[in-house]
Amino acid sequence: MEFEPSGLSDAHFVTPIEKDFINTTLSALNVTGDSEDEGEDDFERLVGIIIPVIFGVICVLGFFGNVLVIMVILTDKQMRNTTNVLILSLAVADLLFIVFCVPFTATFYTLPVWPFGAIWCKTVIYLMYVCAYASMYSLVIMSLDRYLAVVHAIRSMTWRSERNTWLVVAAIWIIFLCGNIPIFKQWGVINYNYFGENRTKCFQISLLEDDYQAKAFFGSFFFFGYVFPLAITLLLYGLMLKRLLYGVVPGGRNQSSESMRAKKRVTRMVVIVVIIFALCWLPLQICLFLQHIIGVEVGVSLASITIAANCFAYMNSCVNPILYAFLSGNFRRSFRRFLCCSDRSQRMDYERTNIRFTVTEKETNNTKSTCVNNSKTYTAV
Repeated sequence: MEFEPSGLSDAHFVTPIEKDFINTTLSALNVTGDSEDEGEDDFERLVGIIIPVIFGVICVLGFFGNVLVIMVILTDKQMRNTTNVLILSLAVADLLFIVFCVPFTATFYTLPVWPFGAIWCKTVIYLMYVCAYASMYSLVIMSLDRYLAVVHAIRSMTWRSERNTWLVVAAIWIIFLCGNIPIFKQWGVINYNYFGENRTKCFQISLLEDDYQAKAFFGSFFFFGYVFPLAITLLLYGLMLKRLLYGVVPGGRNQSSESMRAKKRVTRMVVIVVIIFALCWLPLQICLFLQHIIGVEVGVSLASITIAANCFAYMNSCVNPILYAFLSGNFRRSFRRFLCCSDRSQRMDYERTNIRFTVTEKETNNTKSTCVNNSKTYTAV
């Protein structure tokens, strides 16, 4: 018996009885004997209890965390800079992924039927992949932003404006909103028989109709949704590290120590967010590659690993706000002020991520004093 998972939202493993009919037999285990039917049902019941609980925690944390990030950036003018606009795009992608992916995947695990209809099936899967791509490429642009800020600090000042960043974010979303439209044709609701019980599922119908089509779809997702953007990100950070270790950063002599420290803090935060994303999505990408590209038969071991891999991938959408709180003083203070509803007009000690101060030291015969030039030179950091 061969089992075919259906992608990011997969909760069951389906194999056709006959190629000519959309009539399938569902099983979570690679067994054929009647003596193991009870163990099969126990496995399904266990998954139906544990996974929705885990997804529920992910959903609650991810929803409130990403809403908080979005609200802080939109309402706090001091949080407006190129990096935070990209963080806003990532938070929107994570929030939509939490809303449209996690609850409905939990439904796949819990219910034996898909109760939401064919149109919503197509829409949910479409938004899942749009958000997955948008998240990855938001991180790529964040890495490019860090590279330009560190390696081409002066030359990139005019490019790295807030307006241009919004245009890039809009372009990312438009590309993936249009590029994933074929999903509406490939997915649908199927009826199948599971040991005499009639069930329905939101499923990738192209798996039943054309194996090559499925290989092309998941091969594209593996390459363009993981390998290629991750390679570009690693290349950018490699070039950045090489310049920092072996070369002089343009404008480095003219930049204040505070500006350089701010750049390092922001760069470190982006690097950690990228690493966490890559680690969380790696197990699921490997499982999808083995199942759909290599054609490995899915038994109980791989089925269990795939389920755990789904949990790790979904978990990534709720950890970013936590990372921001731990790694960025700006976000910590903004979170605290937003949650405490503080209206005090006191000036907050923000890390200067987009402002460089010119400091001049004046020495007299009697005393030494340091004065700050109040004129600010705006530099994209």
